[in-house]
Amino acid sequence: MFRTALRNVLAHKARLLMTVLAVMLGVAFVSGTLVFTNTISEAYQKSSAKGFDQVDVAIQPEYREGEGDKVGERRKLTHALLEKAESVPGAKSALGVVGGFTALGDKDGKLIGGGFQSQGGNYWGSHDPRYPIREGGRAPRGADEIAIDSETAERAGYKVGDTIPVSVDGPVVTPTITGIFTTDDGNVAAGGSLALFDTATAQKLFHKQGEYDEIDVKAAAGTSQAQLRTALDKVVPADVASTITGRQLADDQAEMIAANMSGLKNGLLVFAGIALFVGTFIIANTFTMLVAQRTKELALLRAVGASRRQVTRSVLVEAFFVGAVAAVGGLAVGVGIGAAMRALIGMVGAAIPDGPLVVTPGTAATALLVGVLITMLAAWLPGRRAAKIPPVAAMSSVHAQATTRSLVVRNVIGAILAGGGAAVVLYATTLDGSDGQAPMGLGAVLLIIGVFVLTPLLSRPLIAAASPVLRVFGVSGKLARQNSVRNPRRTAATASALMIGLTLITGMTVMAGSLQTSIDKMAASSIKADYVVSMANGNLLVPDVDKKLAATEGVTATSPLRNSPSRIEGETEYLTGVNGSTIGRLTDLTIEDGAFEVGGTNIVVDEGTAKYHGWKAGSSFTVAYEDGAKQKLTVAGVYAGNEIMRGVLLDNATLTPHLKVPSDPADMQVMVKTSAGASDATKSRLEKALGDNPGIRVQDRQDISDGIAQIFTLMLNMLYGLLAMAVIVAVLGVINTLAMSVFERSQEIGMLRAIGLDRRAVKRMVRLESLVISLFGGFLGIGLGIFFGWAAGELLASKMATYELVLPWARLAVFLLLAATVGILAALWPARRAAKLNMLEAIKAE
Repeated sequence: MFRTALRNVLAHKARLLMTVLAVMLGVAFVSGTLVFTNTISEAYQKSSAKGFDQVDVAIQPEYREGEGDKVGERRKLTHALLEKAESVPGAKSALGVVGGFTALGDKDGKLIGGGFQSQGGNYWGSHDPRYPIREGGRAPRGADEIAIDSETAERAGYKVGDTIPVSVDGPVVTPTITGIFTTDDGNVAAGGSLALFDTATAQKLFHKQGEYDEIDVKAAAGTSQAQLRTALDKVVPADVASTITGRQLADDQAEMIAANMSGLKNGLLVFAGIALFVGTFIIANTFTMLVAQRTKELALLRAVGASRRQVTRSVLVEAFFVGAVAAVGGLAVGVGIGAAMRALIGMVGAAIPDGPLVVTPGTAATALLVGVLITMLAAWLPGRRAAKIPPVAAMSSVHAQATTRSLVVRNVIGAILAGGGAAVVLYATTLDGSDGQAPMGLGAVLLIIGVFVLTPLLSRPLIAAASPVLRVFGVSGKLARQNSVRNPRRTAATASALMIGLTLITGMTVMAGSLQTSIDKMAASSIKADYVVSMANGNLLVPDVDKKLAATEGVTATSPLRNSPSRIEGETEYLTGVNGSTIGRLTDLTIEDGAFEVGGTNIVVDEGTAKYHGWKAGSSFTVAYEDGAKQKLTVAGVYAGNEIMRGVLLDNATLTPHLKVPSDPADMQVMVKTSAGASDATKSRLEKALGDNPGIRVQDRQDISDGIAQIFTLMLNMLYGLLAMAVIVAVLGVINTLAMSVFERSQEIGMLRAIGLDRRAVKRMVRLESLVISLFGGFLGIGLGIFFGWAAGELLASKMATYELVLPWARLAVFLLLAATVGILAALWPARRAAKLNMLEAIKAE
C-alpha cells in the first residue's frame, strides 16, 4: 500500500501541484511571520542589552499610592542620594539619569522622528560611557549646547557647529551642536531621535531641578551585581527607591520586547491561519476528486484483500508526501518573506537594529508540522469516504452521486449551525461593548461554518439566478450553468474559499468606513473650536502657549485644558481645568442633565463619571486637590462624553491655585477660536506665533478626526495586504477545480467538439463556469461581510454615541469586480487546456 501511494503521487504530479502551492503559501506565511518576529525581537533584545552594559545596579524611585484625601506621588531621587550610592563599598561610579520628550527640527523646522520616539536626556560630566562622542566633537556645556545621535545627524544633514531648533515643552530654542554620538538606543534604531544636554540644563528643561529619573551605579572590579545591590539596599531608603540589577533590567526589557512582539506575531499568525483554512478546501477538493477518479482502482484493491483502514492509510500517505514537499518549500519561501518584511520596514523609514536573520529549530519544526498535519487532516475525510464504498458498488459507479439522505442530513446540520450562529451574533449585539465580543466571535464562526455546509444547497438557486445572463452566450452559457451545479459540493468548496476572504475584507471595510464617519461626526458635534494645539507626543505644554495664542491677531477665544489628580470619595479622579468663560464657545457638548455652567465651584461631568459616582445635576461632593486642600464642588450639569472630551470639567481659576506648582501650570492642549475660521492662512499665523515649533501640532477638526481614524486606516490597509494571501489561495482553488473538472469531462468535451462546438466556445464555457463560481462566492462573502460589519458596529455603538452604519458601495462593487476578475484569471489555463484536447483521444478516453 505504501508503494501504491507513492506511485499515485508520482502519477498525479500536475494535479497535485495546486495543492502543493496552496499548502506552501500558508506554510510560507506562518514561517515568514515567525522568522520576521524572531529576527526583530532578537535584534531589539541584543540592542537593549548593550544599553545596560554600563549599569550594574539601577536605583529607581518608588511611587506612593494615594490614601484617604492624599494624592499619590512619585518619590524623588536627589543628588545627595547619588553621592551616598557612589560611596558604598564595591561601587566604582554612579551617574544620574534624567530625560523626557525632546522635539528636534530638521533644517526646514519640521519634526525629526515621530512623537513618542523623540527623546532627550542628560550627558554625564565631560565623559559619558553610554554615549561615545565621535572625533571632532565634545560634550555639551550650558543651555546653548546640545549633542545629537549620529542617525539623526545623518538623516537631517547636521554636523558639529550647526544650530538646531529644539522644543521640550513649548518654546523653541536653537542650541549649537557640539557633539555627535553613537548609541544602541532602541528608539533611535526605530527611527526616532535622541538629544543630550548637560545635566543641569536637562533637569531644568524637564522640570526636575535637583532630581533624577534613575541612578545607575557601576560596580568596582571584583564586585558582583548581587553584592553591589546588597550594599546599596543598606543605604537606599525603601520608601524612597528600590534597586534592581542590570542583568534583571536586561531580562525585563527582553520580556517586554517579546511581549510586544507577541501581539504582532499573533496578529500575523491569525491571517496565516486564514490562508491555511482556505487552503484546506483546496486540499480536500483535490483529494476528493483524485479519490473519485481512482474509485475502481481502490475497489480492486479492496477486492484483492486490502482493508478499509489500508485504503484510508494509502490516501493519508499520499497526503503526507504532498504536505512534506509543500512544507519544505513553504519554509524556504517563508525565510525569504521574513527577510523581505525586514527590508520593507527599512524602506518605509522604520529602521531596526542590525542583526542576522533568525531561523530557529522551532520555526522549521512548526512549518513542517503545520504543512503535513493540515494536508493529512484535509485528506482524511475523502480517504475515509472512499474506504467505506463497497467494492461492487465502486465497480459499477453507483456511488457517484450523493444520496438524498446524506444531502438532507448536511442541509439540516448547516441550517442549525447557520441559524444558531446568526442568533448568537444577534444576541451579542444586545450586550454592552466588551461583554458581547466573545459571543459575537463564537456566533460568527458558527455562521460561517453553517453557510459553508449549506453552500451546495444555496448554489442551485443563486447560480440559477444567473441563467438569463448566461443565455446570452448561447450553448456555452447553458453548459457553463449546468456544469456549475453538476457537482454542488465541489462548487461549494471552491466558492467557500473565496467567500471567507471576501467576508473578512468586506466586514472590516464596512467597520472602517462607519468608524471614519462616526469620528468625523464626533469631532464636528463636540468641538466648536477652529483649532486644538498640543505637543506632538501628547506631553504637556507650558502656559506661554496659551498666552501667545490669545495675543495672536484674529483669535477670539482660547481655553487651555489642564489636568490634575485629585481624591474624590477615597478614589483618584483626574480633574480637567478649562477657561470657564470661553469653554461654552469652544465646545458643543450634549447636556443630558442640568446646564453647562463652569465657574467658581460649579462643574460639569460626563455621564459615565456621573453614573459611577451616583451624581446628577445639583449633587455636591468634596474634592481633595493635589496640594491637599479640600473644597466642596457642585455638579451643574451632566454631558455626553466621547473620545475627544470627557471627565470632570472645572474652571482653571478654581483649579490652578491647588496645583503642585501653581506658578507653573502645564496644559494638555489649548482650544482656539478665530474670527476667520479654519484656513491655511490662519493655521500658518498660529504656527508662526508659536515660533514654528517642531514639537507642537496645530490641528483643525478634520486633522483631529483624521488623526484618530489614521490608525484604523493603517490597520485596514495592512489587513488588505494580509488577506490578499487568502484570496491568492482561493484563486488556486478555482484553477484546481476547473482543471480537475476539465480532466473529468474530457470525454464529454470531445463529444461536444465532435458535434460542432468550436474551441472558442469551449474556452467560453470554462470561463463562464469559473466566473459563475467566483461570483457565487463573492456574493456570499460580501453578504456575510455586511452582516458582520453591522453586528460589530452595534457593539461599538454602545460605546460611541455618534456611530452609524455606512455601506461603502463603491468598494463593495470593487470587491465584486475582484471576485469576477479572480474567476476570469483562474480560468485562463484550464480553458486553454480544454480547448486543446484532441477530440478523438478524448472520446475514447475512459
